[in-house]
Amino acid sequence: MDQAEISYGDSKISLPVVEGTEGERAIDISKLRAQTGLITLDPGYVNTGSCESSITFIDGEKGILRHRGYPIEDLCEKTDFLETAYLVIYGRLPSQAEYDRFRDDIAEHSLPHNGLSRMFEAFPKDSHPMALLASVLPSMYAYYPYDENDPAQVDKAILRLLGKIPVLASWVYRKLRGWPLNYSNPDQSYAANFLDLTFNTPANRFKLDPDIVKALDLLLILHADHEQNCSAATVRMIGSSQVNLYAAIAGGMCSLWGPLHGGANQKVLEMLEVIKNDGGDIQKYLDLAKDKESGFRLMGFGHRVYKNFDPRARIIKKHADRVLSKLGINDPLLKLAKELEEAALNDSYFVDRKLYPNVDFYSGIIYKAMGIPTEMFTVMFAVGRLPGWIAQWREMQSGSTRISRPRQVYQGETRRDLMSMVKNHH
Repeated sequence: MDQAEISYGDSKISLPVVEGTEGERAIDISKLRAQTGLITLDPGYVNTGSCESSITFIDGEKGILRHRGYPIEDLCEKTDFLETAYLVIYGRLPSQAEYDRFRDDIAEHSLPHNGLSRMFEAFPKDSHPMALLASVLPSMYAYYPYDENDPAQVDKAILRLLGKIPVLASWVYRKLRGWPLNYSNPDQSYAANFLDLTFNTPANRFKLDPDIVKALDLLLILHADHEQNCSAATVRMIGSSQVNLYAAIAGGMCSLWGPLHGGANQKVLEMLEVIKNDGGDIQKYLDLAKDKESGFRLMGFGHRVYKNFDPRARIIKKHADRVLSKLGINDPLLKLAKELEEAALNDSYFVDRKLYPNVDFYSGIIYKAMGIPTEMFTVMFAVGRLPGWIAQWREMQSGSTRISRPRQVYQGETRRDLMSMVKNHH
């Protein structure tokens, strides 16, 4: 094993270098403090590997995303969301019999307890959708407790999450509308069932369009996992205390709520709204984005991880075009989005810096075209990311479950003597 040498003062120590299967290298600093008294300082953990994982591989420089070794392009072309979910969670693609059983078990566990519907009734009508979903999720343990040491019961908890989350997410939408709550149709695919759950009413039967169903299925696959992002790392950190699965997933969901994570596609539509209200002058806002002093940022372009292009955006772009043309929507925001995309892709400033539209840009456009309101976008993200959170939690539980406990460098006051400000203090 390779070693890295660190010199500090008069001492020199060797630390092992760990190499991943794709050539990534990391210095194992687990004994650094014991040997030197030093810790590392890495705000945001951007240079710190928190775990070794076999779920997802990303090469941001080359625009590569693979789950369990399979390229995201192949998964989108040859599997549906449940196949990808099975792969991400259990480490291999299912056989036909395993797939059928997985689908049937999810359908069997899709009916939420009536107590959960009463919780929805208790929330104000204008609650933020994520407040509803993230609040109800940890409560599932009250209705569906399980023995964490029994693998069969853990698997049942996983099935319950996969079965109930689409129903609960649809209830969030219907709560906003004041509509009656719907229940699953086991004869439909996961994506088709969600659309039916969300939009079908007794007065207006929702017509399922194959292109719309396919676009949603792809969006769910594209969001299934993304390595050690903020919400996945949150699930692992919370899970390291050996808390139940529902609570760990709820923590990840709350992390996803933030505008810098799951709220990114919502920010795209809000930005388009600003441009539209200012007369729709796209060039003005492209120029503002180039001006570092302006404070304006072009949302949905570029990516923190992908320094070349977002492979997920390449896949979903053609489906965004298909959905928009199929629905024939005359929406000024969607028209503006297409004009902005075309202008940026033909502007040397953005092309030279590889600031291409990312998956958030296209997912926001598709959700808007489907009739899903912007405040529901993060809920949609959560439905897709659920298999990844489950997989990260499951992998962490099966390995070392040492509780996460980051260190800090204290910068506060040193020891002080207490002088009481209160006279006659007893």
